Amino acid sequence: MAPSSVSNKAVVTLQPNWPQIYRGETITVRCEIEGGGDTEWTYEWKPDNLNTNPTRSEHRFKSYNSHSGDYKCKGRKDSYSSTEWSDAIRLTVSFSNKAVVTLQPNWPQIYRGETITVRCEIEGGGDTEWTYEWKPANSNIPPTHSEYKISSATESHSGDYKCKGWKDSYSSTEWSDAIRLTVSSTKPQSTLTADKTIIPVGGSVTLTCSVDGSAGWKYNWFRQTSPSSGDQPITNVNSDRVISVDQGGIYSCRGGRGNPVFSTEDSNKVTIEKTVPNKATVILQPNWPQIYWGETITVRCEILGGGDTTWTYEWKPDNLNTNPTHSEHRFKSYNSHSGDYKCKGRKDSYSSTEWSDAIRWTVSYALAAVLTVSPLWLSPGDSVTLSCEVEHPSAGWRFYWYKTVPKPSHNSYSEELLPGSTNGTEQDSYIINGPTHTARYLCRAGRGDPVYYTLYSKPQFVWSGDVGSAVTLTVSPDRVQHFMYDSVSLSCEGNSTEWRVRTFPEDRSSSCFYWRTMTESTCNIYGSQQIDAVYWCEFASGEFSNAVNITKQNADIILVSPVHPVTEGDSVSLGCKLKRGQLLSKVFFYQNEKLIQNDTRRELNISAVSKSDEGFYKCKYSGKESAQSWMSVKAASRPESSSFPLPLMVGLVCGIVLIVLIVLIVLLLLLCRYRRSKDSHSIRPIQSESISQDSSAIQMINMNESQDHVYSSLLHGDTSLYESIKDSKDTENGRRHETVESSVYADVKIGSAADDSVMYARVNCQNKGNAKTHKGKPTVAGTDETVYSEVKPGTAVM
Repeated sequence: MAPSSVSNKAVVTLQPNWPQIYRGETITVRCEIEGGGDTEWTYEWKPDNLNTNPTRSEHRFKSYNSHSGDYKCKGRKDSYSSTEWSDAIRLTVSFSNKAVVTLQPNWPQIYRGETITVRCEIEGGGDTEWTYEWKPANSNIPPTHSEYKISSATESHSGDYKCKGWKDSYSSTEWSDAIRLTVSSTKPQSTLTADKTIIPVGGSVTLTCSVDGSAGWKYNWFRQTSPSSGDQPITNVNSDRVISVDQGGIYSCRGGRGNPVFSTEDSNKVTIEKTVPNKATVILQPNWPQIYWGETITVRCEILGGGDTTWTYEWKPDNLNTNPTHSEHRFKSYNSHSGDYKCKGRKDSYSSTEWSDAIRWTVSYALAAVLTVSPLWLSPGDSVTLSCEVEHPSAGWRFYWYKTVPKPSHNSYSEELLPGSTNGTEQDSYIINGPTHTARYLCRAGRGDPVYYTLYSKPQFVWSGDVGSAVTLTVSPDRVQHFMYDSVSLSCEGNSTEWRVRTFPEDRSSSCFYWRTMTESTCNIYGSQQIDAVYWCEFASGEFSNAVNITKQNADIILVSPVHPVTEGDSVSLGCKLKRGQLLSKVFFYQNEKLIQNDTRRELNISAVSKSDEGFYKCKYSGKESAQSWMSVKAASRPESSSFPLPLMVGLVCGIVLIVLIVLIVLLLLLCRYRRSKDSHSIRPIQSESISQDSSAIQMINMNESQDHVYSSLLHGDTSLYESIKDSKDTENGRRHETVESSVYADVKIGSAADDSVMYARVNCQNKGNAKTHKGKPTVAGTDETVYSEVKPGTAVM
């Protein structure tokens, strides 16, 4: 008959139901049949050693290691009917002792080459003679020991380590918890850091040495005293990871641990500098506020209180740090040199001053001088003042003055230094006395050694309207104003092989601009060329002619006025001209906006021109008004003597008077002797002579003008100061009975007239003698002669 299963379920229970059963504890395992009722069950167990006869539903025993295992049961109703096997319940019987693995030294990171000891300790092991079993199995080298020593760790030693203790062949502890050992293949690197790298005066720096990811280190410290010296151990500090130092040098550190000592790689090196109390200062020579491209400059580092110390120097920017380092650098400046300059002095490799304060140096592109001239238009006797300006004029500049000479072969000018400016002048102005011709001037400034020169200034012209020079410009038609599209002929006359006409503003498109031979002495201005300009001639000989102002009017009416200055005393006619048609009715003429003629005469005639006739003129006709033009009046030519200096003239007058008086005295003495010899008492009258001499001098002082306002200068004229000399004659007759003692006195006084600020120079020439009466009539004691030099403000002539 085949066995069959019943529906009842078998269940194994453990009493007491503790999670861990230790050796020697009493344990009951019981098999219970759920829903078994009153059935007489027999029991079958696994493991089989519990199947004793008669089979029982429970077993009670003192536990040993051999009792460890899985327990199952089933109930048997008869020989052929039973329950299924119950679920298994596991029984583990352990020793009460606990195995623990320890690592010595107990560091989280072990490095290749370190010595490590792995030890197995039995908690509560007492005096029991334990043997030990290890995992991994390669640690089980008979006889097995409680510790496992790794003399030089390698990566192969990495892993989890466990152990258990055996009391006898059948009794052991459980396996200990695993401890993981990791051996790194690389040698650790020490890292050195500093809270700062410069030791302040009287201070210190903190250094910290560390090894990342591990512990147990002690530190060795080292210092280099020069770049070429080796590391020297620092013996006066502890083996701590943080130290303070107050000496400069190159510092490093190294960590070490264990026995024997295992050392890390040497740390990075940190350079520490010590600050000495001396102060560095940068000096710029020359110390100008602005440096220009090409100037030679010296920068110098000075150490205050440096004494006899041999210093080396360090600079910022770095391009100055050449070997050997110098206290100064001299070079020609370029834009790349702009920036802040600092320096410090180095006493040795690791002791230095602090960085000096920065001095800022800005290199600018080449500087151009700016020239102004005054006056722009010359009158006879004028002095010309040249003024040269640069940025920062007080910064060491000297000024160089030039006139230019035309160079036809290069279509340019050459420069000639004016007298007295070969080495430059300290003053930024230069006076040229008595120029009579148109001239072109330049200036530039220089400073330093070697001399740095600015660019030349833009050229400036001084124009003369005087046609009395050897080279002249004439205009046809001879007037200032012309109609647009009129042809105007310009003629240059002079003793030269080549010439050209120049204009201001410049017009290079005009055919007159280019050089031509003297056989082509005329050029024409056609069409609308140069509406308004100043014209003059330049000659290959280097001379400039007089200058004239020519305007072309886009109008129906123009004023006809002379293009050249009119001489005082000459006659002049001004007219009005229509572009189309004839003048048929009244023409109105104005001077300085004041109507001066209003009749049927079509010309304004002045028979004898005077300075009062100088001014702006314009005309009106039939509602049409011309532009206004300036008519200049120049002084008439003076006698040769007028060119004598005033002091010379006064002295000459006094000298002549003195000579005459001496001659008279000698004659009187001779006459007295002659009369006495003849016992004659008659007295012949002697008439004193007076001598006067007329002279005049002209000195012109002109107002400042701008070259760019050339037309205003031409039309308005210039203010001048005239000097004239007036003489006075004092003649007195007297009779002398006795010998006359004669003296001559020169008395020079300076006075001024209150009404018109006239300055006088008075020279008194006196003859003094004793006054006597003869027959009731007084004789003249002396004769006074006074010569006055009077200076009055006047008006310029063109």
